[in-house]
Amino acid sequence: MTKRLSVWMSAGVLLASAGASTTRAQEAAPEMVTVPASIAVKNVPPIPKERAADLFPYENLRTASLADWHPTERKLYIRTRFAQSVQLHEVGMPLGARRQLTFFNEPVAEVSARPGHPSQVAFSLNAGGAENYQLYLLDRTTGSSRRLTDGKSRNSSPVWSHDGKLLAWASNARNGTDFDLWVVDPDTPGSERRVADLQGGWAPLDWSPDNRRLLLQEDISANETYLHVAELATGAVQAITPRPAQKTDATISYQGGLWAPDGRSVFTATDRDAEVLRLVRLGLDNSVQAVLSGDIPWDVEGFDLSDDGAVLAFGTNEDGFSKLHLLDLKTGAALPSPELPPAVGGALGFRPGSHEIAFSLSWARSPSDIYSYDPATRKLERWTESEVGGLNPETFPVPELVRYPTFDETAPGVRRTIPAFVYRPDKNRFSGPRPVFIDVHGGPEAQALPGFLGSMNYLSTELGIAILVPNIRGSAGYGKTYLRLDDWKKREDSIKDIGALLDWIATQPDLDASRVMIGGGSYGGYVVLASLVHYGDRLRCAYDTVGISNFVTFLENTSAYRRDQRRVEYGDERIPEMRAFLESISPARHSDKIRRPLLVAQGANDPRVPLSESDQIVAAVEKNGAPVWYVVGKDEGHGFQKKVNSDYLRAVLMEFIRRHLLS
Repeated sequence: MTKRLSVWMSAGVLLASAGASTTRAQEAAPEMVTVPASIAVKNVPPIPKERAADLFPYENLRTASLADWHPTERKLYIRTRFAQSVQLHEVGMPLGARRQLTFFNEPVAEVSARPGHPSQVAFSLNAGGAENYQLYLLDRTTGSSRRLTDGKSRNSSPVWSHDGKLLAWASNARNGTDFDLWVVDPDTPGSERRVADLQGGWAPLDWSPDNRRLLLQEDISANETYLHVAELATGAVQAITPRPAQKTDATISYQGGLWAPDGRSVFTATDRDAEVLRLVRLGLDNSVQAVLSGDIPWDVEGFDLSDDGAVLAFGTNEDGFSKLHLLDLKTGAALPSPELPPAVGGALGFRPGSHEIAFSLSWARSPSDIYSYDPATRKLERWTESEVGGLNPETFPVPELVRYPTFDETAPGVRRTIPAFVYRPDKNRFSGPRPVFIDVHGGPEAQALPGFLGSMNYLSTELGIAILVPNIRGSAGYGKTYLRLDDWKKREDSIKDIGALLDWIATQPDLDASRVMIGGGSYGGYVVLASLVHYGDRLRCAYDTVGISNFVTFLENTSAYRRDQRRVEYGDERIPEMRAFLESISPARHSDKIRRPLLVAQGANDPRVPLSESDQIVAAVEKNGAPVWYVVGKDEGHGFQKKVNSDYLRAVLMEFIRRHLLS
């Protein structure tokens, strides 16, 4: 497809210059944005470079995320990008220089420094976006990396034993579907072994203080998880949190876990006996020994324990904004915590042998960067300062949290409201009602957060577009009842929330209800397509990236290791009645109603939403005569991660917006 486009582009130049001299034609011909060799396109017109020139700063924004502390020194491992993909770097001091440690074309994912071995770091690599992560061991003394896994299977959640002798992880190497528990002594070639054969999705969380047992998490769905203990010597696995006695009993979620120093209890976040995820201390007999997050009516997201077991740190998600809490476990008293901006927190972890906690943080005017805080000195220090392409971040809009009414009621006479973040352009630069871009998150068990918009700031600061980011029903962060409001046959209730948002836009004097575009990825891509089916007359155009177009074909073709978990959320297509329902709500079955311009982006190697989902919707909508632009990343998976690909897609998106939303 790339070759055909090149011919088309050349022909277009020749036709435009017919009747002129060769020299004059060459002078008049605009230079076009180059289609990378790693990209295949269909129906995408040539884009003059001058149209994309002001995108350049937005293509050079950078972020940094916490990977791990150095095991023996006050240094941080971080993940950031300086070339085509995110790599592992080291920062030796607050705001110190970033030293790059890995140099792959593929992005580095999980990172875990080896205790007691300051020159070694385990990390995973995602080749071609297929998410068959391979584990490697970096030896910094030689600069070389050695692969620890088979090169074919999916491997995740690497966790070192406290003495640094063994590395545990989960792998589907046995059958491609189930994730078993594996361990290896990297110093002994051939020592890798499968400790326990498991069924479904599992992950090791933490080693017991004596390095003889592993705490495991079993994932059924976002609403249902269980904790287990595996004996390293025998492979025996015993449940800490047993399954409900009856199928009709309410399911419980346990998210994450750490061993307590006594080896007889664990810390975990759970919605047991609560609407939200609370941090608790759980006995191995399944008894809740203490609720540690107090009366905070919001989810706990992420926690860590200091090496001496004295201080527990945890983050809470409070209406989308993050707060950091520190707890003295000996006295039960809260320790001083830093004052943070209205921001979104990321990974957090204690520096070995100390009470200093590091964490990632981003907000509307700052990309993700890394900070540390010491409760003893109350000192908050910034470790990285990521570039914003030379732009002035003070021009980026700060989101407003709103709640708009939707179609149903939470009580008689009380309308349910949907939370959303609104990024409004500067009214001093852009007058009159502004066009709108609705950005729908994926998941669906995820949450849109008021963090850094990255290159999407271009929409508001350069084009004057208002960005609306709703958390429609089914989103995380608002309690388990809200999370379940879109399950199975309630799926299209979430689409009605988009209809209610369109109603709300029409009531806002600074928003132009006649110029509204919707975009989203993965499950958000389904919402985009379904919104075109139901509300196409109220939308100008749409952007679907790696989106589900037919739930039945999606469930049949998504990677085998994901299938059962997705059936819990969407419904089981093997049940005839459910299959008929899923077919009835799938946008591909109603493609004749999609008549607005549509941009579709897809990774060819996507293991979650396969290429076929986008292929079939593009083919179906093309028959309607509406413009359908299609961009495929040949070496990408569930989203575009490589700079050359994302830069091109961004240029296409902005050209699409100019032509179909703003014109």
